Amino acid sequence: MTDEKEPPMPEENDIGFTFETTKEIEIPKMLIDQVIGQDEAVETIRIAAKQRRNVLLIGDPGTGKSMLGQAMAELLPRKELEDIICYPNEEDPNTPKIRSVRAGQGKAIVNHHKQRANQQENTKYIVLFFVIAIVLFLAFTTGQLLTGILIIVLLIFLMQNMTRSKGGALVPKLLVDNSEKTTSPYVDGTGAHAGALLGDVRHDPFQSGGLGTPPHERVEAGMIHRAHKGVLFIDEISTFQVKMQQAILTALQDNKYSITGQSEMSSGAMVRTESAPCDFVLIAAGNIETVRDMHPALRSRIRGYGYELYMNDAMKDTLENRRRIVQVVAQEVNKDGKIPHFTYDAVQEIVNEARRRAGRKGYITMRIRELGGLIRTAGDIANRKDKDIVDVEDVLEGKHKARTLEHQIADKYIEKKRQYQIIRNTGQAIGRINGLAVMGDSGIISTIEAEAAPSASKEEGKIIAAGKLGDIAKESVQNVSALAKKYIGKDISNFDIHVQFLQAYEGVEGDSASISIATAVISALTQIPIRQDVAMTGSLSVRGEVLPIGGVNAKIEAAIDAGMKEIIVPRSNKDDVLLDARHKEKATIRTVRTIAEVFDYAFTGEHKDELVSKVRTFLEEDLG
Repeated sequence: MTDEKEPPMPEENDIGFTFETTKEIEIPKMLIDQVIGQDEAVETIRIAAKQRRNVLLIGDPGTGKSMLGQAMAELLPRKELEDIICYPNEEDPNTPKIRSVRAGQGKAIVNHHKQRANQQENTKYIVLFFVIAIVLFLAFTTGQLLTGILIIVLLIFLMQNMTRSKGGALVPKLLVDNSEKTTSPYVDGTGAHAGALLGDVRHDPFQSGGLGTPPHERVEAGMIHRAHKGVLFIDEISTFQVKMQQAILTALQDNKYSITGQSEMSSGAMVRTESAPCDFVLIAAGNIETVRDMHPALRSRIRGYGYELYMNDAMKDTLENRRRIVQVVAQEVNKDGKIPHFTYDAVQEIVNEARRRAGRKGYITMRIRELGGLIRTAGDIANRKDKDIVDVEDVLEGKHKARTLEHQIADKYIEKKRQYQIIRNTGQAIGRINGLAVMGDSGIISTIEAEAAPSASKEEGKIIAAGKLGDIAKESVQNVSALAKKYIGKDISNFDIHVQFLQAYEGVEGDSASISIATAVISALTQIPIRQDVAMTGSLSVRGEVLPIGGVNAKIEAAIDAGMKEIIVPRSNKDDVLLDARHKEKATIRTVRTIAEVFDYAFTGEHKDELVSKVRTFLEEDLG
């Protein structure tokens, strides 16, 4: 028996298909087959649909949660669908009756009652016509014409009142009509208010004198009732109030839920129907915070009678999965219906962008909604140019247009700092370094300055950090002191070392600025200048190892956009670097394993080699 080996990674530009445009790509008819990269979730949804199980989907936005919900509705059997009818209750008008019938029968039943009601009304009008004729005849023969007219007006008023209060009550109301459904209902209840989700009774201002609309006609079905025998999908379910989550739990347990007025000040609050059927499958979704804030009993109900799934945010970079991204492009073009198909080269760029957005070696992003946004933007650009197909230039332009708000803010942030010379990309300076950080999913330059001054304390110097720093960032500043004590020949306890993140109004989180801080501090202590055309990012261990960080591509691109000539990143992130065509070969990427290599690339001047040699000696003893 041999171990199963993972398939080798394909060539960089191999996307697994040969075609001229995506028009040639076959798209699966079933939604469940259009979901990519979520194999475990797809298999679970198939099982859950067959057994009618509830499912909780947790994961990042845009990874296919709502699509899985729609796919489940497509898999549920249609033959079980029912219509829901609301009947008047002669004994208690404020408690309308509820009945369910096979899908398609509801409309026929209501139409039958309407025909009977119309026949009754026609009979009343015929009787009224004869009565009016008799009254007019008697009025003319007796000479009491005015009296006759008043009697006729009174008769018409009474007839209209009787028609409204009794004739209308004879016709039931079709609350849920599934007669034209080809698949089981799919209802998206995300963000719905109580009345829309649970059903409501409309307010009627004309309640006295029998002039009001009969109670059963004012009843409105909720989403839980319209999802009867189908799927109710709710994203970010924890944002619902506790009372609403409890109501959903009750509906799940009983498979029925009475409809009543949701406003206590409304006359509708007096009306409460019999229990209306709501036998739905619940697909609840959200991110990891949803689990923390979700009603525990509701989650227990889902977990006890269904499945919990964590969605993949990335899939392996295999030839098969690249084919799936090609399929996504074709699907988005067909789904949109307003954009042209993509050329082979344009799809290749989309696939590379999907790999780049994964942010780690050997993976492809699963945030398909964001990728779909790029596809539509590129298509809109091609339309604007009156082109029949989308080419690679449209995709590259679309990437710029489809930048996130954070990316746009980061661009303005860099532009402003360059304008006021906060970011420098030429010359050299002591204690000043261009660090790299992320804002959302976008990279930014974070300029750091360090200054060593004689200690104000007689006991020991301090490291003082200025800027809006998070806890991890503060710890990384403190850790630098251990390295400085070891690598610098002088006693740093005689100094107060000030570290400042210039204009860090948005705050600094994480420890990816560790090597930047260490470089700035050592420069300030040794007076060795730092090259200003270099930017860097990397975490740092107390033994001098450079550790991997996240967002490496976004940081590198921000440094290139800021005009940096060299960018230093951890060696363990080397295979994560995947730049787009606009940024390739515009700067030299240096990968480093230790702080000695960082100093070698970043420092300049006559004392540089001596310091680097000393640090390397220490590292060889510690790391081997």
